[in-house]
Amino acid sequence: MNTRVTYRVRLTPECLEMDGKRVAEAVAGESFLTQLYRMNKMDYPKFFKMDVLCKVGFLASEILLQAEGAERFVPRSDRAVILFNRNSSLHADRTFQQTIANPEDFYPSPSVFVYTLPNIVTGEIAIRNKYHGESSFILLPEKSQEAMNRAIARAFLDPETKSVLTGWVEAVSETEFEATMELVVSS
Repeated sequence: MNTRVTYRVRLTPECLEMDGKRVAEAVAGESFLTQLYRMNKMDYPKFFKMDVLCKVGFLASEILLQAEGAERFVPRSDRAVILFNRNSSLHADRTFQQTIANPEDFYPSPSVFVYTLPNIVTGEIAIRNKYHGESSFILLPEKSQEAMNRAIARAFLDPETKSVLTGWVEAVSETEFEATMELVVSS
């Protein structure tokens, strides 16, 4: 099966690129992720409760899907969501560990714990967009386009899958993150 990339987004703490062109730059003061959320007039209040990994993946997918211009928020099972990274949900894991580290001040936070699974990112994207196809978050020892391409090709083995929202979504901290996301379609 032949596939092609239709749109590509890259999000870093410094800028947002769409199909290789810089479309937004961080401004001092407010978080760049919050700036992008507001700049794109998104209406998803859960965004402000998300951990950084989820925010990065969510924003990259939203901007990518807005560029696609297809009808949104209608049930579809022909689109898979497959994301990759090296560090899983390490930032959220560390944040959660801080809530349970001190036996005298032991307070496990359910709102932090929920983000200790990286597949929450793919779940948020799939739920928001009503995607019923495959949804996977795959951990790799390093960023490998070859390994990512194999996983994407496997998704297209399902005859119902016509497109895959995919990419590398890494967030080590609030100021160290990267998302390179693309929409791959069968042709």
